[in-house]
Amino acid sequence: MKICGPKLSLCGIIISIWGIIQLVLMGFFYYIHSVALIDDLNISEEHKFKNPAEFYSAADKLYYLNAYNCWIAACLYIFTLVFSGHQFYMNNRNTMSL
Repeated sequence: MKICGPKLSLCGIIISIWGIIQLVLMGFFYYIHSVALIDDLNISEEHKFKNPAEFYSAADKLYYLNAYNCWIAACLYIFTLVFSGHQFYMNNRNTMSL
């Protein structure tokens, strides 16, 4: 069953591959606690930490949470890649049989 055409399915494949690469790398950098990504941790400025250990504990939890969220989003892109690949195959199969 064809849902999208050959150009849209090819575009979906390209975007999915790029999304998978980007999100896996971002997840890896969150997992290793990259300092460049600390602005994206959503640590509220109103919260006053009593000591540095409390701040580091909260930052560690948020780094791991963001890493897992990136990897989950990469898995969703894998499903998009599979769907787009299937649509691309179905479109090319029909043009080959003509």
